[in-house]
Amino acid sequence: MADNEKKCLVCGRDEEQIPLVELSFRGVKYYICPQHIPVLIHEPNKLEGMLPDAENMEAG
Repeated sequence: MADNEKKCLVCGRDEEQIPLVELSFRGVKYYICPQHIPVLIHEPNKLEGMLPDAENMEAG
């Protein structure tokens, strides 16, 4: 994702289409929409390829 591109890392919708929540991981800013926050919390391994080392994250 380009530095200034604010899009949900899961669905790709931007801030003109849906509210986005900013998160920071390993010094990099990412964005996720409210619909996909449960994936980040409960099934972070599904973010493999979208978030570094997501396959190694434990569900909360």
